Amino acid sequence: MDKKELVEIKKGQTGTGLLIENDGYISLELAGNKKLFEDINTARKEGDFYCPHPLIFNAVLQRYGAENANGRIYPEAILKREVDKYQEKIRERRAIAELNHPSESTIDLSRVAINIVETWWQGNTLCGKVEIITSPGFRKYGIISCEGDQTANLLLEGIKIGLSSRGLGSVTSRMGVLMVEDDYELVGFDVVSDPSTHNAWFVKEDEIPQQYLESKNDNGKGKLLENLKKFDKWLQN
Repeated sequence: MDKKELVEIKKGQTGTGLLIENDGYISLELAGNKKLFEDINTARKEGDFYCPHPLIFNAVLQRYGAENANGRIYPEAILKREVDKYQEKIRERRAIAELNHPSESTIDLSRVAINIVETWWQGNTLCGKVEIITSPGFRKYGIISCEGDQTANLLLEGIKIGLSSRGLGSVTSRMGVLMVEDDYELVGFDVVSDPSTHNAWFVKEDEIPQQYLESKNDNGKGKLLENLKKFDKWLQN
């Protein structure tokens, strides 16, 4: 796809282009994050500025099979395929991403803030460990000189931040449901100001978030989605 012709497919639209989804977040209420935050604050009270290196937080990244904030649904097979391909970037420590979304598909190295170091599935939810890329000045003295430092400072101040997936692909309407198609390519996950708008998560102290059951008052979309899944399986046979 020509970089100059790349356009973002907005909420409710169909077409081919840049797909941005604000479905992920890093929160201190996620398992492990709260304890890390408390340990850092304890160390600060006992001495000078302190920031662990590496600084790694648990995160929610993406999910399949459910309508997201943009009204789109990512089929299980497509999202899992792209996450499997993404593992090569993780192994090679190049699953990097920026602070805020650019308007293109390439990663700007001057704006890198995070690196994904691990992912796993919990039901239909993609979870992961996110390393915040901080500078020596921030780790020693709290001096903010790069996007990673800014991201780390927000988290250490107790701010919940969003993680937004960036990809290329097509969206079509099937029986009134917006579906992401097989040409989808995952680029990565960027840091954004708006965390996930889905209030469908609850957290236990020893777990990454589990999903509440979707509301039964969904205007029949749950049944429609189930029928679409069956239809897709029938087409593949």
